[in-house]
Amino acid sequence: MANILEFLPLRYTYSSGILSKNNSKRALHHLHGARIPWRTRCSITESSIEAYHDSEPAITTRRFRNEFPNYYVFVELELLAAGEIVVMNILRCKVGGIWEIQMTILKKLEEEVRYMLDDENLEPQSLLELVHDIDRLGISYKYRGTIREALDRLKSLKEATTEITKDLHLSALYFRLLSGFCLIVTVQILYHDLYALDIFERFRDRSGNFGNLGRSLAKDVRGMLSLYEASHLAHEGEETLQEAKSFTSLHLKSLKELVDSNMSEEIKHALELPYHHRMRRLEARWNIETCAKRNGKNQILLELAKLDFNMVQSVLQGDLQDVLRWWKAVGLADNFFWTVGMAFEPQYSKCRRGLTKALALITVLDDIYDVYGSLHELEQLTEAAVRLDLDAVKDLPDYLKLFFLAVYNTVNELAYDTLREQGEVIIPHLTKAWADLCKSFLQEAKWNHEKVTPTFDEYIQNAWISSSGAVLLVHSYFLVTEKISKEAIHCLDNHHGILQWPCTILRLYNDFSTLSAELERGEVTNALTCYMHETGQSEELAGQHISQMIEECWMKMNKELISPSPFEENFTEIAVDLARIALCQYQYGDAHSSPGVIARNRIFSVILEPIQLLETAQNTTTERKSLLASS
Repeated sequence: MANILEFLPLRYTYSSGILSKNNSKRALHHLHGARIPWRTRCSITESSIEAYHDSEPAITTRRFRNEFPNYYVFVELELLAAGEIVVMNILRCKVGGIWEIQMTILKKLEEEVRYMLDDENLEPQSLLELVHDIDRLGISYKYRGTIREALDRLKSLKEATTEITKDLHLSALYFRLLSGFCLIVTVQILYHDLYALDIFERFRDRSGNFGNLGRSLAKDVRGMLSLYEASHLAHEGEETLQEAKSFTSLHLKSLKELVDSNMSEEIKHALELPYHHRMRRLEARWNIETCAKRNGKNQILLELAKLDFNMVQSVLQGDLQDVLRWWKAVGLADNFFWTVGMAFEPQYSKCRRGLTKALALITVLDDIYDVYGSLHELEQLTEAAVRLDLDAVKDLPDYLKLFFLAVYNTVNELAYDTLREQGEVIIPHLTKAWADLCKSFLQEAKWNHEKVTPTFDEYIQNAWISSSGAVLLVHSYFLVTEKISKEAIHCLDNHHGILQWPCTILRLYNDFSTLSAELERGEVTNALTCYMHETGQSEELAGQHISQMIEECWMKMNKELISPSPFEENFTEIAVDLARIALCQYQYGDAHSSPGVIARNRIFSVILEPIQLLETAQNTTTERKSLLASS
């Protein structure tokens, strides 16, 4: 059965050519007396297609995606929305006061870790390993200021940094952590006001190469792995790290069979995808579960990470319940997973809810331009999007009126909240973002309609906007920024690099995973097809070119992160996380349009399935109190 658009927070409805207020949060089920089937990408059936055609003028020829929902993947989420399943993570913990006990212990553990970071007597190596573990276990968001102060304190100690650079593992770890917390700008680290030293200089030969020292460096497997991870923070012009990436990748592949099982697992995990490119919540869970199987890890950190993961998960469940009530659609769970990838921190509930709504609308908009709408209708919708006022709705076809009002109300709701909270009028900037998206969708529709293959550059300049990432980032800026600045808004309007590069990465990952499906539908606008058409090269060579282009975009984005910017740190982190969640969703095919078992497992591990703590509440209370007492 096809989905009906429902639970949208509309403030205006349209009937018989007259706009009227609707204070209810229920969406319209009727327009001119007809029930309107409202399709999302993964929620249409053959019967609904036939029903829709029966109600349409015969002169309009429309296409439909040959895609159907994988219902078993998300059935539990639908039950969650209806309140028909017990949310184990929340309700189980609240029985018998266990939730309150766990939150009390969590707060005590937080203070214990903060005390560790503030300890000025902590050895440099111990401090670096501590920060590394905090970051990997997914709890660094709690301590960003404290970590920055600790690393700044370490950076000011010449003797300590000199000792660090004698060890490959510590040198690479030091560089990665400083870069990750935006404390340096190149591979050169200032040890003193009078001079600078290349942190990796001692690990290269007289010609400045890593390769000739391969045998001696390869003995330090931990150092090789750390250098490999650090190399992915390179930006354009850093040849040292580019060489380090090639060198370490080659040697780690040959070493992973010659080390113990724990190290082999770490190497395999890193070679599959470096830490810098991974979705943070999935990576946190992997590290928590990996560390739990090994002895010798900091138990204070591990217990804190487990409790915090489940606490964050409870917040995410509440957010998901809210948006599922807003719009019951199978594909909405996947949209929500995208937003968790962009902003998982508990304080960003408003951002996640706002982005999930925007993504739901973008998914429908994409199908309208890509599949369903006629070229004339798409031109009408684009013109209406540029104006984005209520007068524009009267010129739209009936099936687009409701959708236009959904976008209109979503934009105005965010604009109203921002004006009330920060005194800034942002409607023009949100309107521009949506209008740019519609223009880019229309351009692609024209290319497909006219069977024209654009040049590769023409395609890329349009495609990074049609990825829809820019709309999400513009919304994110207004949803998380504490102090909106005119300079930042100007940069958003003029497509600052912090928008362009993650959006380009999103588009290229998407094109890789959807090429076959698009060719089956007869679509010609894809990065690979445009490149092959222009250069005459094979699909394999086109793929290599796109892969290299993705790497270059990562480096350009890395450069943006350490360059002067009008944006607050929380927003720039969201921009990077957009690229990470894109890679996560397209790593094993198209998990957005065609979700399968891997997509289901990832969503459940982050949102629904808590990390197991201890067997009983009694054990939980006693053993954790003992842990705190011993610390």
